[in-house]
Amino acid sequence: MTNIQEKIVDKFGNRLRVRVCGICIENESILLVNHHSLVKKGDFWGPPGGGMDYGYSAEENLKREFSEETGLIIDIEKFLFVHEYLNPPLHAIELIFKVKRIGGSIRVGFDPELAESEQIIKNVRFMPFEEIDKLKAQNIHQMFLNVKDIPQLTDLNGYFLGKYISK
Repeated sequence: MTNIQEKIVDKFGNRLRVRVCGICIENESILLVNHHSLVKKGDFWGPPGGGMDYGYSAEENLKREFSEETGLIIDIEKFLFVHEYLNPPLHAIELIFKVKRIGGSIRVGFDPELAESEQIIKNVRFMPFEEIDKLKAQNIHQMFLNVKDIPQLTDLNGYFLGKYISK
């Protein structure tokens, strides 16, 4: 395990976290954040989002996370589904929302829970499904593994358990 992976486990691991994530769609592509060192085998692409802070609503938390990670200002369109991310030592209940950009400019953001020298966000960009499908299962958020297009993704509802897949 690398030093940064040890820091991630220390900050986020071995406990259950509640997270919020947003699906932002523009020009038939989905906004994704690339994190390095989050998984053992390469980078991890997932929707912007993060842990909820006590005393703030899910929507307030998601707007904050989007601003921190991507530089975008968003509105929440609707709640989509619940995803349970289970990849010990990481375990999270994720509330997934559909969002739309109302301002800001895309930039590679930061995680305020990590020091400047320990930042793990590597890239932020819109990615079409054709490109998402080419990623290995362990390098993409599990919500994308059983859907083949945007309508299937935004039609998901209910609860989904996404166990780590090591292909």
